[in-house]
Amino acid sequence: MGPGSVGAMTVTAVAGARSWRRATDDLVGGWGQRELWGHLGWQDIRQRYRRSLLGPIWITISMAVTAVALGILYAGLFGNEISVQLPYILVGFIVWGFISGCISEGSEVFIANEGLIKHLPSPLSVHVYRLVWRQLLFFGHNLIVYAIMLIIFPQPLTWASLVALPALVLLVVNGAWVALALGMVTTRFRDLTPITQSIVQLMFFLTPIVWIYSDLLNSPDPRIAERARLAEFNPFLHFIEIIRQPMLGQDQHIRHWIVVLVITVVGWAATLVVLRRYRSRISYWV
Repeated sequence: MGPGSVGAMTVTAVAGARSWRRATDDLVGGWGQRELWGHLGWQDIRQRYRRSLLGPIWITISMAVTAVALGILYAGLFGNEISVQLPYILVGFIVWGFISGCISEGSEVFIANEGLIKHLPSPLSVHVYRLVWRQLLFFGHNLIVYAIMLIIFPQPLTWASLVALPALVLLVVNGAWVALALGMVTTRFRDLTPITQSIVQLMFFLTPIVWIYSDLLNSPDPRIAERARLAEFNPFLHFIEIIRQPMLGQDQHIRHWIVVLVITVVGWAATLVVLRRYRSRISYWV
């Protein structure tokens, strides 16, 4: 076999590793191993709270205490009724917990699973599905506080509120591509992990989670209203609103859904390109 044949085989191997077929097979194969990543997701929670009596409920309690404290504080600052401010903040916290978890943990999803990636012959997407599943379980735990809130502060829920279910599906789908894309990039450039986590903390204050966006938008001061409109450029606003509005029985706005759908399509398209090109290198980068 001559040098030319060896070179041709190398090029063919590299092209095969970067094929669209390999990228899509990874996603499909990972989804097919639902029993594996579903079990690992449960084990993550059990291991983290194995010596705790309440387990992951501690996260829910911590979130509820923080939401109540901020609800009382911001209700006084903005002159709102506690029955309006607290549910708004509480649901915002629940949704933000899922979003921030997918981003923060997604930035190190492959780094944290170095041992499994090197020794377990499974698709890379298994680790992403495991992460999103774990965050979804936390989301479910936090809904306990939402149910209690509905008893104390009843909301005008209707059948239209069921739109929160497809909104949650969209949130999960976006959480998957964000974790996958971030995981690949930060595995190659490790300095991006703390930067990503710092940005997440900053975006918490720039996103209408504890402050009510419509109050500022309808402010009698035109300068405040004009600055409030800048929040429309914040993608997290739209992801939170498509769930928070139906969960609070509020009128929904189609623009939030349009922005989320566009981000979903563009995000997955870009992630597939990155997955196609760099999937085969992850095991070397970790």
